[in-house]
Amino acid sequence: DEIQALASVMEKQARLVVKPKEVSQEEKQRKAALLAQYANVTDEEEYPFPDTANGSRTLSALNSHPALFRNTNVEDVLNARKLERELLRDEFQKKKEQDKLQREKDKLAKQERKEKEKKRTQKGERKR
Repeated sequence: DEIQALASVMEKQARLVVKPKEVSQEEKQRKAALLAQYANVTDEEEYPFPDTANGSRTLSALNSHPALFRNTNVEDVLNARKLERELLRDEFQKKKEQDKLQREKDKLAKQERKEKEKKRTQKGERKR
């Protein structure tokens, strides 16, 4: 009984084994083309970084190799900060000019109030 139970369990497991996927000829050709494309990497292309005396890689060595993509993230961030600073500088300059004009207006208004007060005081003194 045990042997038969074991045999039936093994048969069930054998049926549950995943069948190999049927791959079409076109898919095989695509895969082969991709593998061939990536297999054409030479040793120089695979290891393009020349080692310096201490074994580290320098930024200039990375940028000098033509096969590498240029990482512009740092430049983009710096340019964005520079642009933001320029905008803030312009806004500050405009605000400064507006404040200056407002101070001049306030000064003129204050002088006018003083003159009106003087005239009113002079009229009051004349009446006495």
